[in-house]
Amino acid sequence: MAGSDGKPIIAVLCAAGGPLPPHMQAVEERATVRYCDADGLAAAVADADALFLWDFFSSAVRQIWDHAGALRWIHVAAAGVDKLLFEELIDSDVIVTNARGVFDRPIAEFVLGSVLAFAKDLHRSHDLQLARTWKHRETLPVAGTTALIVGTGAIGRETARLLRAVGMDVRGAGRTARAVDPDFGTVVTSDELAAHVGWADHVIMVAPLTQATRGLIDATVLAAMKPTAHLINVGRGPCVVEDDLVAALTGGQLAGASLDVFATEPLPVDHPLWSAPGVVVSAHMSGDTVGWLDTLARQFTDNAVRWLDGEDLVNVVDKRLGFVPAHPQASQPEPSGPQSSHPRPSPADE
Repeated sequence: MAGSDGKPIIAVLCAAGGPLPPHMQAVEERATVRYCDADGLAAAVADADALFLWDFFSSAVRQIWDHAGALRWIHVAAAGVDKLLFEELIDSDVIVTNARGVFDRPIAEFVLGSVLAFAKDLHRSHDLQLARTWKHRETLPVAGTTALIVGTGAIGRETARLLRAVGMDVRGAGRTARAVDPDFGTVVTSDELAAHVGWADHVIMVAPLTQATRGLIDATVLAAMKPTAHLINVGRGPCVVEDDLVAALTGGQLAGASLDVFATEPLPVDHPLWSAPGVVVSAHMSGDTVGWLDTLARQFTDNAVRWLDGEDLVNVVDKRLGFVPAHPQASQPEPSGPQSSHPRPSPADE
């Protein structure tokens, strides 16, 4: 629906008191842009054609959905869309796009850093330094060790390539098993994860939060892991049953865990994961390198210009699956048009 000036209307949801997205001039010249916070969202979307979720963790869309009858497109400045999707939106004709591609390399580097810090005992070295204690130890090798990456989408693929580059043996776990994959070599099924995690020195969660991945790492899977193994979660917190993880760590079933995401964020100050043996906590920052907000804003601007020009949108989410399907060998997002908001996924899409 066009505004009184004949321009399309784009609402932009920002955090209360937070900054507006940069690099919006190209959009503002061609559309009526309404900036708002959650309290003003209902009014902002009343006749809007598109919605940009700059406040990407907000769940406000569901509350104002009855006011959003003109919406045709929602873009969320995040890779995960679990905070956004709900049945009414899934069943609608509204196209959803996300920030696929922005976080692939930064998260892969964060995972590599977590592997190195665990293998080389760097966190303990820091603790010993604070205590002014000189204690020689032997550390673990990285080359020749094994990593099972749970989630074989773009982030998982970039992670696999980086870990292979330092000599690690990598496999993937996803929705469909296959013996030959260009990045993972072998992919096993994630619904039989307990049968495969015993192979891995590092189990790395990069999967989006879906019905299939919620609670995927539970007591059964943790019990099947090596007692010397290391769990890394840079995907979504609810993919891991945290009580089961605490029990495994305190019971010596697992050597350590590097956790960047949690079921409740910020992690409550009294949560047992803060002090569980072998745990390293980071504040949901694995993909947030210097300049990331600029990159997210430019990605939306580029997509908005395509939309205003009547071209196909990039990074169209399959709302039923909860992620952007892609060809198994694709390392970059593939353009998808409005007609393909529910494209047929390939076996590698997780």
